Amino acid sequence: MESDLRKAKAQPAFHPLKCGRGIFRTLAGESFSCLSFFFAGITAGCRMFMDKDLTNDELKAQITKNKMVSVDAAALNAAASAPQTITMTDGPLIPKKGEKHVLSSWRITFIGAIILLAGLIIFKPDPYRQIFIVCIQGAPVTFQVTVCAIIGAVIIGTFTGLGSVSSHRWINMISGIYVELIRGIPLLVQLIFIYYALGRFLHLEGMVAAIIALSICFGAYMGEIVRAGIQAIPKGQTEAATALGMSKTQTFIYVILPQTVKVVLPAIGNEFISMLKDSSLVSQLALADILRKGREYISRTFLSLETMLIVALIYLILTLVLSRLVGLLEERLHKK
Repeated sequence: MESDLRKAKAQPAFHPLKCGRGIFRTLAGESFSCLSFFFAGITAGCRMFMDKDLTNDELKAQITKNKMVSVDAAALNAAASAPQTITMTDGPLIPKKGEKHVLSSWRITFIGAIILLAGLIIFKPDPYRQIFIVCIQGAPVTFQVTVCAIIGAVIIGTFTGLGSVSSHRWINMISGIYVELIRGIPLLVQLIFIYYALGRFLHLEGMVAAIIALSICFGAYMGEIVRAGIQAIPKGQTEAATALGMSKTQTFIYVILPQTVKVVLPAIGNEFISMLKDSSLVSQLALADILRKGREYISRTFLSLETMLIVALIYLILTLVLSRLVGLLEERLHKK
């Protein structure tokens, strides 16, 4: 009995704080180990599914490196030989020709817009058919403004991009001031300023003012695209051209410029799509574009919901078609 009492007194007293610390350390260590094992498994699994060229030995070596043990060779063979399928793709691009089973977000949106527009026109012609006929009459003006403005923006953006990479300090500064100034002013403000404010002195027509404003606004963004495209060309290209005896002008025309065009073409296509949508702002200048036609129809019939629905569907279908063309262009450039 006395020996038991002595042993009980010799044992340390129970401390809740120390016990809690011990439990916390144990749980933290176990959690860290589980997380490490979990992420290592994800890494190895993604590698198995995305890299078909790896052999089983290489896969085993990677898994062992990530501290995964007890690897089943049969499971590795099944995972490596499993077909890769994609059920959804992001972005406006259409899947490749060999991926007919892929259900892309572009296809869902495009087919849905076509079905909705056709259904409204066919099954409820009054008033949707008349609204569509009126609004689509503004499409030529929309495309005329957009095409002319994108040409002007490319010209302005080319000179701006060249100025941004120029070694001359003043040219570089002027290009930077232009980009920061134009990008900081909303497009609608620029349209109203050029048409109404400068129109008092220059007497500009609505079409001319719209093209100038869109060209100046998007020229700043295009300048950044051109600058990035030039800087994306490796310096080794310039050094090789210099070693062949080419001058700076010849190097830029025959070496840098062709490669820059290939790099910036998809970005220019995206800017064209953005400009097509932003061209709806020219309706503020009394130009008879798609939106202006819709607003005139609303003023006569007060069918604002039906009219704006048709206008939105027209713009949506146009931008989706153009995004497909840009995607195909980008794929072709990557193949080359």
